[in-house]
Amino acid sequence: MADSRDVLLVDGYNMIGDWPELTRLAVSGLEEARNRLLFRLADYQAFSGRRVIVVFDAYLVPGLGKSFTQSKVQIYFTKEKETADECIERLVRELSMRRRQIYVATSDMVEQHVIFGQGALRISARELLIEVEQNEKELKKRLEEDQAKKTRNTLGGKLSPEVLKQFERWRRE
Repeated sequence: MADSRDVLLVDGYNMIGDWPELTRLAVSGLEEARNRLLFRLADYQAFSGRRVIVVFDAYLVPGLGKSFTQSKVQIYFTKEKETADECIERLVRELSMRRRQIYVATSDMVEQHVIFGQGALRISARELLIEVEQNEKELKKRLEEDQAKKTRNTLGGKLSPEVLKQFERWRRE
């Protein structure tokens, strides 16, 4: 990933708690809600070009202090006795040294006052959901347009209606 890209840091469990679809999934299984969040953010990352890092409090899952990449989304499970807010603060300090624009998606604005004081920009859970949904609609629209182009006759799809009419007249003569 290029170092010059914007970075979006996401407090994973905040999004699960604030996005209605994920909240419903979390009732039946937290892992399913996490996977759905990561799936949607992977699509968002691919479409927006922002580097996406998702942080989860590790006290809810085994594997303290793990970090890995899944579908180009970086995932951090906090260290023992480290909150997601503390991990996000640490990541903002590390990333801001590289002169990137950093966005933080969280519903814990009060807990994150330090990083906002360092220049990170806040995106609320609701704002991020709206942005993700808009990107999904735009992506779906583009895929449908591409599919429509593939189903057209390649020559007919490139010619204007007037030229096609003229060809049709010649064919009939």
